[in-house]
Amino acid sequence: MAKAKIVGVGLYAPGEPINHDELKKLADIEFDASKLESKLGYDKRHLAQLRGIDETTADFATKAALAAIKNAGIDAKQVGLFIVGTDSPEYISPATSVLVQGRIQGGEQFSGAFDVVSSCASAMTAFDIAAKMIAGDPALEYAVVTGVYNMSRYIRKGDVFSIPMFSDGAGAFVLKRTEDSDPSGYMNNLFLADGTQWDYLGVYAGGTRKPVTHELLDKGEYGLESLKPLPGDRNIKLWPKFLEKLLEKAKITVKDIDHIIFTQINRFVIQEVMKIIGLPMEKTTCIMNKYGYTGSACVPMAFAEAVQAGSVKKGDTVVFIASGSGLTVAGNVFKY
Repeated sequence: MAKAKIVGVGLYAPGEPINHDELKKLADIEFDASKLESKLGYDKRHLAQLRGIDETTADFATKAALAAIKNAGIDAKQVGLFIVGTDSPEYISPATSVLVQGRIQGGEQFSGAFDVVSSCASAMTAFDIAAKMIAGDPALEYAVVTGVYNMSRYIRKGDVFSIPMFSDGAGAFVLKRTEDSDPSGYMNNLFLADGTQWDYLGVYAGGTRKPVTHELLDKGEYGLESLKPLPGDRNIKLWPKFLEKLLEKAKITVKDIDHIIFTQINRFVIQEVMKIIGLPMEKTTCIMNKYGYTGSACVPMAFAEAVQAGSVKKGDTVVFIASGSGLTVAGNVFKY
């Protein structure tokens, strides 16, 4: 039976990193930088708009995808599927993935292209879809999965909570169809959803329920909105039990994990979860100190960093767990 394996990785973040002091000047805000560093782990971030860089979601995604294709050592025309996972798309329609396909392949090709929107679990959801499509279609040899984030464009001026946290970037990987005899490849997945939690954090204006009007703009009810405070210990409680069920489905144990990567929103939470599951911090990767919070891009970006640093090696068993507002959670297990 065929399966998919990762053969190339890439990431992209626009411009030079912005530290706390520079951010305060560029965004004209004040915030507690020491708390942001000590608790959440943030130090720097990349923000195209504040750097005066004329790039948005499709630009980030294209550059990360091209880096992954180059790393895989294949011709872009060999890619038969482009999936972009994001909740900060270039447009509501058409899909960001179609723009990425057009820029990379230069026009009409017999390639699939679609977006996956599952908040910050978008890329890991896309990973599962792509892996299963490759496994089920002998004609599909290569796919590119890209997680991309440009939530900074939805943040209102003066939002001292969101501006220091949310950052721009994209991470991508190339999947290749391979046979079951290959020791590398996709192993299993798990999803969790709780749609009763839709009204915590999100971009609520711009869709059919809440079209953007002058009245909404005047009231400031647009862009990224926090309607309710998120429970601070939610992922500490959620991720260990989610991991237990994911490993049970994959028929492996915690001891089999060589590396695990979580949503990069809070370093303290990751440290606590690693203690609970009994793994050392050496078996995870945290990148929020370099990139801030890049949402639907953060797990593939962290994976690319881990591969490039040698923290993840060929043959390693790797786990992804990504959580997003809504609530949605997606997990993947694979051998790299």
